Amino acid sequence: MSTQRVQFTEWLPDQPDNSGGLNDALNVIPVSIGYQPFPNAVDFSGEASELLNSVFVAKWGTEVVVFAGGASKLFKFNGDTEALEDKSKAGGYSSILPWKFVQFGQTVLAVNGDNFIQYWTIGVSTVWADIVTSPKAKQITIVRDFVVVGNLLTGSLASSTVQWSDINDETDWTSGSTSQSDLQVIADGGNLVAITGGEFGLVFLEKSISRMSYVGSPLFFQFDNISRGLGCLSGNSVCQYNNVTFFLSDDGFYSCDGTSVTPIGNEKIDRWFFDDIDLALIGSMSSSINPTSNIAIWNYANNAGGRSMLIYNWSLGKWSRVTTTATVLGNIATVGTTLEGLDILGYTDIDAMPASLDARLWVGGKFLFAGATGAKISTFSGADYNSQLVTTDIEVGYNSVVNLIRPQIDNGSADIAIASRRELDDSVIFSPTVTTTSEGRANVRSGGRYHRIAVYPTGNWTTAMAIDVDIKPQGNR
Repeated sequence: MSTQRVQFTEWLPDQPDNSGGLNDALNVIPVSIGYQPFPNAVDFSGEASELLNSVFVAKWGTEVVVFAGGASKLFKFNGDTEALEDKSKAGGYSSILPWKFVQFGQTVLAVNGDNFIQYWTIGVSTVWADIVTSPKAKQITIVRDFVVVGNLLTGSLASSTVQWSDINDETDWTSGSTSQSDLQVIADGGNLVAITGGEFGLVFLEKSISRMSYVGSPLFFQFDNISRGLGCLSGNSVCQYNNVTFFLSDDGFYSCDGTSVTPIGNEKIDRWFFDDIDLALIGSMSSSINPTSNIAIWNYANNAGGRSMLIYNWSLGKWSRVTTTATVLGNIATVGTTLEGLDILGYTDIDAMPASLDARLWVGGKFLFAGATGAKISTFSGADYNSQLVTTDIEVGYNSVVNLIRPQIDNGSADIAIASRRELDDSVIFSPTVTTTSEGRANVRSGGRYHRIAVYPTGNWTTAMAIDVDIKPQGNR
């Protein structure tokens, strides 16, 4: 009998079942060695008067403001009551597109494709209001000292137009000798679907990507095509960390640093993703960054009628997946509270609280990976749930028997199931789960040529790293 250590390596669903990668990595986050649990989504706010399509946080000095958007309203989170209060302009809004937010100094700006840019001055405003001189646009970002919008509602070739404000002035959108405001049509890439900003801008069209660089008077911005033929399938798939933008194209996931475009899901998860997503509902896709874990996340409607999330650890190049109730991804920052404040909010039972007392959820001004579930803002700070890691097929000779499995899981244990079969085209049928003993042993007996093991971590586990498998060859008759 020999003992094999099977590491929890990369999840590679696009590869054959016996390729050496994991066959599943569900409700976990990839880390350097193994995987860590992914926490469940829990309610952070009260219920808004309509479904939410976006969540955003802004900070100015010590003031933290959390906003959420719906089809006809803009809401502000009240940290004292947890209510989402309607702060829309008079008459509200009407759009089928999700709100896009940015912060420009003390001002928060929002667009939805059908209305003037909305503005909120932190510490001053009580309701959102129009910037009546602004274009109506679907996309917005900040490039250097300029507010930049794209895919306009009106104008020649409006769907492929980029327009920017005067320098350091989000209210001036009139070009001329006294203003640096202007516009640019990018006519050879289809519709503009997203823009990201920073020191330079990236303009994502359906079939191309352009870099937007400030060059001063008289042109102000120079546009260089850095990708022709490869563009962005859904603007809602675009998320940015530092100077790197992640996005979904027609054939899979990519990253772009402003110079080169790099595939990140090719031969790993791209084919699996397109089999899993309900493309008819791709408009409900959303994406965000959790910088504390070095991960980009995409939320989408799956073909089973639920919602899923893909997780990409950009520092490791590793993926995992999550099933979720969350419908929108974003970021928030906590407004902070005290023990007395927790009592006012109704958290009198520690076991019923959405996070432990030392979690950053309760610390004022700390950014959190968050989103929305229906009409409520939610944070991913709940209990770990239903994690699953499934190994590749283990083969020792033509026939073999697995007798014992020992999970290597920090601060926890696991339930184990095994599927053994003689030929690769035989059905994969897992046994009933076996709970490991207090010595960390799962006693099994399963014969075949190929053995696939499903591991369901239990307890307050922190990292699942590997399993040790006792397996011995078996003769043929």
